[in-house]
Amino acid sequence: MQFFALLTRNTEKFSDADFAPLLPGEAEQRRTLYAQGAVRQVWNRGDIPGAGMMFEAADEKEVRGHLATLPLVDAGMMGIAAIVPLNPYPGFGPKR
Repeated sequence: MQFFALLTRNTEKFSDADFAPLLPGEAEQRRTLYAQGAVRQVWNRGDIPGAGMMFEAADEKEVRGHLATLPLVDAGMMGIAAIVPLNPYPGFGPKR
């Protein structure tokens, strides 16, 4: 099943300088989750600092487990705004 996770950087509590040392590890862990097939796509948010991530997982608990491995989430510098389960859109299926 696919899930969309919407993440938000905690910019009220942390500065860009606080984030900087963790960004290489964050990028590496995202690449690892992608290589494992857990993450399908990653976007930077265009409205506020944060990210959107498409996951392939059995349930929300599994998604939360993957997110917990991200250095920014682990450090409390990135919050999970939403985890949304996605269902296939039936409009592109065969016509009946």
